[in-house]
Amino acid sequence: MSDVIILTGIRGHGHHGVFPEERRDGQEFVVDALVYLQASTAATTDALVDTVNYATVAQVVHQLIIGDPVDLLETLAERIATAILNLGGVAKVEITVHKPQAPIPVPFTDVALRITRP
Repeated sequence: MSDVIILTGIRGHGHHGVFPEERRDGQEFVVDALVYLQASTAATTDALVDTVNYATVAQVVHQLIIGDPVDLLETLAERIATAILNLGGVAKVEITVHKPQAPIPVPFTDVALRITRP
């Protein structure tokens, strides 16, 4: 599958993490999503109904970022991947969850987890 919708930098304030202060205060999470699909029909018909609506994907991702907290990035990424796969018309997803304010005791720019699901 060579067609892909690429959404980068979907942001939201979530309360994910294992430490009490992360759950209490929350922090910004950023998600990138690669959504693999067959776009040829939509390219021919020029109809939104024949593709995956990237606005819907972004809303789903955002709701999961700001929604029920989880301990691990792995769990959040899996929830996001599953929700996007359930939208229909999606063959595969690649999800990257960034936690740029993670509680790491050394200088760093970002920590991220990437998963791929068929």
